[in-house]
Amino acid sequence: MTKPVPEPVDVDRVRELALGVIEADRFPHLATVDKDQPRVRPVSPVRSDGFTIYVASLRRYHKTVEIETNPKVELCYLDLKHDQVRLTGIAEVVTDPRLLQEIWDANPLMRQFLGSLDNPELIIYCIRPTRVRFMREWALEYIEVPLQKHELAASSH
Repeated sequence: MTKPVPEPVDVDRVRELALGVIEADRFPHLATVDKDQPRVRPVSPVRSDGFTIYVASLRRYHKTVEIETNPKVELCYLDLKHDQVRLTGIAEVVTDPRLLQEIWDANPLMRQFLGSLDNPELIIYCIRPTRVRFMREWALEYIEVPLQKHELAASSH
């Protein structure tokens, strides 16, 4: 059997390639920490602005406590070619009314399930990246994706 050979990566296009994987995967996996135990689950982002990802949740879900206790999270995206992106970041609760309204208006399924933007169960997290890595299937090593200053999470976390 021959060893699989990954498609070469043009490092000048790594940002574009990583964004393509994020666009292709509708259900990335979100990792959090529950005391000393990692937890991972698929999520359905409600908005993406480059590498800044927005995820809706319900306050009663245990990940709410996990993120309040430790806002360091990681999203793992995988496309149909098995290229992957690992987005390490800081989760923050979105409180900007204008942004919340934009997300609400753009997500009919969320409106159908929650009925109103004022639903006390609704919580939307903004995951700001601290690091993004891209890997082709079979490459077995990650390539760092350069982030722009406005994308980086504040280092005070």
